[in-house]
Amino acid sequence: MAAVPDKILTWQMVQPTTKDKESGKIIPGKIEKKELPVPELKPGEVLVEVAGCGVCHTDLGYFYDGVPTVSKPPLTLGHEISGTVVAGDEEWIGKEVLIPAVMPCRQCYLCKTRRGNRCLNQKMPGNSMGIYGGFSSHIPVPSIDLCEIKNRGDFPLEKLAVVADAATTPFQAAKRASLEPGDNVVVIGIGGVGQYMVQEAKALGASTVIAIDIVEDRLNKMLSYGADFVINSMGKSPKDVSNEIKAIRKQNGLPGYGWKIFEVTGTKPGQEIALSLLSFTGKLIVVGFGLQKVEYSISRLMAFDAEIIGTWACLPEYYPAVMDMVLSKKIQVEPFVQTRPMSTIVETFEEIHTKGSPEKRVVLVPDF
Repeated sequence: MAAVPDKILTWQMVQPTTKDKESGKIIPGKIEKKELPVPELKPGEVLVEVAGCGVCHTDLGYFYDGVPTVSKPPLTLGHEISGTVVAGDEEWIGKEVLIPAVMPCRQCYLCKTRRGNRCLNQKMPGNSMGIYGGFSSHIPVPSIDLCEIKNRGDFPLEKLAVVADAATTPFQAAKRASLEPGDNVVVIGIGGVGQYMVQEAKALGASTVIAIDIVEDRLNKMLSYGADFVINSMGKSPKDVSNEIKAIRKQNGLPGYGWKIFEVTGTKPGQEIALSLLSFTGKLIVVGFGLQKVEYSISRLMAFDAEIIGTWACLPEYYPAVMDMVLSKKIQVEPFVQTRPMSTIVETFEEIHTKGSPEKRVVLVPDF
């Protein structure tokens, strides 16, 4: 049994990257090693010793791009967390858990109508939980939403951190799309989240999955993990990509209607491709986030009887189903994840910010 600490060690965002309004000069953000008090746990709360915390593009958005956090800096980022309960509710002590990336209030109208993943009062580590986030040695959280990890065998606990967001967000997206066995699917962007979107679409019964990306190695890899066809969109227009998909449909007797398109890149080119592919009775599910704007004639939605749907995070109730798929290896995690010491957080942030997502999502492991 891990000991209960008398302090929390953390890598705290002291200030995000900003731009001076007068000079336009970029002022670099700061992340510093800090000590925080262990708060007095309220009824229904636990203290989790962090095993690993994944680096998500949302974290980079907060640090580099001016995306606001609910709790203002200084605060600790990180919302993709696995660990072990060391204090709090007796029934949870000693259990290995995932901490959901968003935890609903369970009292409001949205929560009571099964839209709690977008609860306006939700708690999110590294955003709306005060100073506490996952890039720490420990974190206090409500116990009601925890997902217990059972029978993980020799699967490293720290690597399961990616399930807390990267692998559960696609499951919520599939629910929003009403994905059913036999559906035909396109996934645009197969980075940290998209690679699980492909796997889960296939695991949930999709008949055909087409993966689109600009990195050839990623595409070739996904042919072994759920993709039936792949398209490299590097240097191609949306029309070029659309024509390639039409050729795939024609060669394989696939329909031109009813496709479910998951846009996971959050980039303008990805979104433009997605919109160009939306056709008769199709659904476009927007999973990735970006600050850019795109043009689209919304009258096409009427003409096509089509839908554009946003999706946010994942209901905690769905976490056990995703964890079961991971531990039963219907979804593969280990080929898509790497671990690094948490003390490399500054270098890791800068690397991902400048070079883009690595082939394997980074999970930072406490090494205080």
